[in-house]
Amino acid sequence: MSPLTILRIEKLKTFGNVAGSDDHVTRNRETPNADPTRDNRRLIGGEDERALEEIVKEKISTLKHRPRHDAVLCTEMFLSASPEYFRPLDPSVSGQWSDNLMQQWAIASRDWLAQNYGSKCVRAELHLDESTPHIHAYIVPLNEKTGRVSHDAMFGGRGGQGRIKLSLLQDSYAAALAPLGIERGVKGSKATHTKVKEYYQAVNSEPLTAVITNNQLAPTPFESARSYVDRIQSDEHFQAINHQLADRKFMEQRLERAEQRARDSEKERHQLEARVQLLQSQTEQLRDLPLEDVAWELGLNCDRERWKGHGHIINIDKSKFYDFSPEQQKGGGGAIDLVMHVQGCNFREAIAWLSDRFGEAGAERAAIAHTRKVTSEVIQEPRPPFQLPVEDKPQWPAVAHYLTQNRGIPQDFVQLLHTPRYLQIGTRCK
Repeated sequence: MSPLTILRIEKLKTFGNVAGSDDHVTRNRETPNADPTRDNRRLIGGEDERALEEIVKEKISTLKHRPRHDAVLCTEMFLSASPEYFRPLDPSVSGQWSDNLMQQWAIASRDWLAQNYGSKCVRAELHLDESTPHIHAYIVPLNEKTGRVSHDAMFGGRGGQGRIKLSLLQDSYAAALAPLGIERGVKGSKATHTKVKEYYQAVNSEPLTAVITNNQLAPTPFESARSYVDRIQSDEHFQAINHQLADRKFMEQRLERAEQRARDSEKERHQLEARVQLLQSQTEQLRDLPLEDVAWELGLNCDRERWKGHGHIINIDKSKFYDFSPEQQKGGGGAIDLVMHVQGCNFREAIAWLSDRFGEAGAERAAIAHTRKVTSEVIQEPRPPFQLPVEDKPQWPAVAHYLTQNRGIPQDFVQLLHTPRYLQIGTRCK
């Protein structure tokens, strides 16, 4: 079966459509079927790094008239060839192709776009991260005569005139690829992209089952099974279905690998978050280590309530310290700051040093020291003596109603508790 040209066009009627298509083609949007290890290439428009939407707006702004509300602002053209061209030895091996053949096709397609549309073709992206190489080209359908954008004038609209223009477009592209041995599909063929979509709905079936639904490949009366199989295996429709099945299987495998990578990444993210939280917890604990213990591990000696050594004269007051040496004269708070000051290291190095010297036992001591510090602060904090609140008599009916109606307490019991006599008895009991 000879390789065939593939050309489709799609209308982009809003700038939102343009931006959405741009995100997909440039892979700014997650594409499960795409292989992230492969790089795509820009054939046209590589010097302009702006978003496609901005480029299209700039093109349209040069026209005399603003586009109508239903006008096509940009036309996306999809160009490719059937798998037989890219992998002639085995078209069913999706995701692989001859680089030499691919480059020849890409150059011929790029030259055809430039020759037919010139500066109106603002971008062409070569995709190599899917099962078969293909090109997404963007053409702004400017009509200089009318001063408007007109997709119909360039590509044809609905009806017979539109079909004629589209057929001529297919002829033109096929002529450009003819030197490569790529042929045009059958003119007037009823096969459409919709047929491919219908076909993909049955991809879970065996190839033979899908073939039987095609009337052209149905068995003839009194045809033997062996002759029937031989006939359909040599039929180009059967070959096309097999290639599509292979492409679909390849994309499903790639999607499964992408989902697995996503699950692995999510697991690694959770593990990293857990390690970060643990490190933060350990950091806070190490910060609260008793400074006297840290000073001792740093090699300082206590002399008259000051820790000396290595050119430092440090006074420690609970969690604060101050260096009185003439060269330093600097203070700080916490074990981490003390290590950074004496060792002359950064924050991460100080954490590593403390973890190495004190470990889990030191972290426990730090937690105990921190608890004692907080408890001491709470104990030393002055507290006013307890005073009974002054009764607000106008509020009592509402309180009694809540206790009896909402909480279900007997009214007599509530009234008994409220009487001054009961309060006096309670006071004597105390």
